[in-house]
Amino acid sequence: MNVRSKNSLWCLSKNTESTSTERASFRLFLWYLLLLVTILSKSHADRNVYPSAGVLFVHVLEREYFKGEFPPYPKAGDSTNDPITFNTNLKGYPDRPGWLRYIQRTPHSDGVLYGSPASEHVGKPTIIEITAYNKRTFETARHNLVINIMSTEEFPLPYQAEFFIKNMNVEEMLASEVLGDFLGAVKNVWQPERLNAINITSALDRGGRVPLPINDLKEGVYVMVGADVQFSSCLREVETPQNQLRCSQEMEPVISCDKKFRAQFHIDWCKISLVDITKVVPVHSNRPDPGTGVLPDIGEYNPPSESLKNRDYFADFLITLAVPSAVAMVLFIILAYSMCCRREGVQKRNMQTPDIQLVHHSSIQKSTKELRNMSKNREISWPLSTLPVFHPVSGEVVPPIHPDNYETTSMPLMQTQTNLQNQIQIPQQQSSGK
Repeated sequence: MNVRSKNSLWCLSKNTESTSTERASFRLFLWYLLLLVTILSKSHADRNVYPSAGVLFVHVLEREYFKGEFPPYPKAGDSTNDPITFNTNLKGYPDRPGWLRYIQRTPHSDGVLYGSPASEHVGKPTIIEITAYNKRTFETARHNLVINIMSTEEFPLPYQAEFFIKNMNVEEMLASEVLGDFLGAVKNVWQPERLNAINITSALDRGGRVPLPINDLKEGVYVMVGADVQFSSCLREVETPQNQLRCSQEMEPVISCDKKFRAQFHIDWCKISLVDITKVVPVHSNRPDPGTGVLPDIGEYNPPSESLKNRDYFADFLITLAVPSAVAMVLFIILAYSMCCRREGVQKRNMQTPDIQLVHHSSIQKSTKELRNMSKNREISWPLSTLPVFHPVSGEVVPPIHPDNYETTSMPLMQTQTNLQNQIQIPQQQSSGK
């Protein structure tokens, strides 16, 4: 190979290396550019909403909306079904405002913010920080939700009714279609000019129990609605004495308009609440001024002086030790006198005891003493229980063995096989005919 061919090959390899380096640099540039666009999209992701005071506010945190904010994941996988969870809090605080609630059943479902702002929140923009967490890629995305609460002339509606729906969960009831169907059924029964949903509360927030996972049981949900006209006769049927009696007996009351709800909503009419706020006496509580939280300036701290006064502890000693000891000594003397110096004695006891009882007691003592003396004497005849007996195996007569160190308390009545070597053959009595 000549010099020209070598130079051409070297140039070709050099061009190939430079081309691959440029491609890698271009890919890295595109990656940083995409990351910068993602960061800018996060910084400009604030959304503004304008709910009305006294009206139910519902905001859905859509998973699809946050998927576009996550950077691309280099590994293969189905990014359309990533598990995403949300964390919501008031900006600068660890939790949400008291009127705002949040629910998300599973990481594969959308989250929902809902609540009913009050009139004192009007004109105060509420900034909610929403953090989305992708559990597959471990990426996070954050944006702010600015809630601008507006005032309304219809707030508050004077007549409010709260229904308890047994066959719904709170996230199912918050769906716009389901809530619209319920408000339509209420409007058909109530016939008001203005009707608004005021608040929705899960039964678990009212002290209800988590239902068993059988038969498609639901938690239940309380829905409060308000209107501008008085309650209809159908809604007031639950206040009749007959229906109140049936509710006290845990029976379903008879409501004429229940069939208008029964197709989709199962209402517990015993838990319905009808409130006319025009007749409610407001209760004003005088709360103390919390102040600024800073203690007033009362000057510098003056510690006690180093020169302490002498103190006599003799009186304390008498009170804590001498007095209890003296009381204990007096009680001990009284107890000793009662137990040792006030005994009746044997002579007085015998004088108060009948003669026949003393005779019986004396005879028992003499008999016991005599038996003890007999047990120590070895020259007397043996009792019948120690006479020879038949061996249970061989059938031979085994006489009792009386060693010199015999003790009556340890002698067995039945001899064992260990005493066979000490057996003594006793001649049997022969009959008179032989």
